[in-house]
Amino acid sequence: MENNYFIDSEKLSESALRKKHELENNPSVRTDHMAYMNGMEKIDSDIREKVLTAMESYDYNSYTSEDVKSALEHNVCTVEDFKALLSPAAEPFLEQMAEKARAETLKHFGNTVYMFTPLYIANYCNNYCVYCGFNCYNDIKRMKLDIQQIENEMKIIADSGMEEILILTGESRSESSVEYIGEACKLARKYFRMVGLEIYPVNTEDYKYLHECGADYVTVFQETYDSNRYEQLHLMGNKRVFPYRFDAQERALMGGMRGIACSALLGLSDFRKDALASALHIYHLQRKYPHAEISLSCPRLRPIVNNAEINPLDVHEKQLCQILCAYRIFLPFCGITVSSRESESFRNGIVKICATKVSAGVSTGIGDHESKYTGKKNASAEGDEQFEINDGRSFQQMYNDMSGEGLQPVLNDYIYV
Repeated sequence: MENNYFIDSEKLSESALRKKHELENNPSVRTDHMAYMNGMEKIDSDIREKVLTAMESYDYNSYTSEDVKSALEHNVCTVEDFKALLSPAAEPFLEQMAEKARAETLKHFGNTVYMFTPLYIANYCNNYCVYCGFNCYNDIKRMKLDIQQIENEMKIIADSGMEEILILTGESRSESSVEYIGEACKLARKYFRMVGLEIYPVNTEDYKYLHECGADYVTVFQETYDSNRYEQLHLMGNKRVFPYRFDAQERALMGGMRGIACSALLGLSDFRKDALASALHIYHLQRKYPHAEISLSCPRLRPIVNNAEINPLDVHEKQLCQILCAYRIFLPFCGITVSSRESESFRNGIVKICATKVSAGVSTGIGDHESKYTGKKNASAEGDEQFEINDGRSFQQMYNDMSGEGLQPVLNDYIYV
């Protein structure tokens, strides 16, 4: 890969800088990324083997235009059809794919588009993931909201009209304990109808506890399903353990969560193989847990603090559109989220075709919803962002824009009895 993700930080101590360079340049000092650490739960599941076997054998250059035409003609999209739709041979058929994807979306979701907003409550992290703004060796302003600050942020968001929130932290269990996240979930249940989590992977019992605290669903990005590339990008911390992260969604469902979401971060590795693996991960989870609400995200790399050069390489909007259309054709009942990493124009277009959920009023910093929503800035209570967003529309602007496009914005579709 050509991207230079590494960050030189003059403010690191001499010992930290030495450790950082050693991790980057000497693979022998890194822990085995396939070996579980103490306390990590192993589950008995064959999904990872199925997904990785299919991904590793996927030769997308072997598919032809005839394979693509055949896939588009079928009423039910098979795994082989999906592989053809992801291949370079499908690029000239993007318009036909969009038409088929739109028909599937209208059939199963109508003209609805779901809306939510993320709330980052802490940006401390113990991992060294070289492409992430929160990584432990990036010199950023760290912040952890206390319970009063969390409630203040939630109230501001709820007052805007939003009914679904996604709670996020950096991946530091010492700074953002399960109990701390649980208290945030309890608060969120006071203000929102839907509560999602995007936190470090935990064990089944922890997911059960967080569900009891009010969490409905869990999102985990595998980042890349290419184990070798994963090892090169995740140099230190619990996140380095590839299989434990892979099984996180299944542990969440075993812990009682109502829904989960999967994704690769497109641009870290071969995007066609990562897109295949992401969809197959969903495909097998759907069959094993038919009661669960399962969705896909499709984030692309974005610039971060101290490295504005990060980009998703060869994953341009045309390729992203192809992936999303293929997702919808292959997984017609699956929710598809397009985040504020993408541009306003792209999101306005893709929700008419295959995406069913968008974020609005987004901040990836800590404690800055008050300043963004009300104009009252308190720099001492704000921490740096994880990445740069591309679409900064407010909730109300996004709602109006979606309505203006003939779509029906949905803020909540679930009633607890």
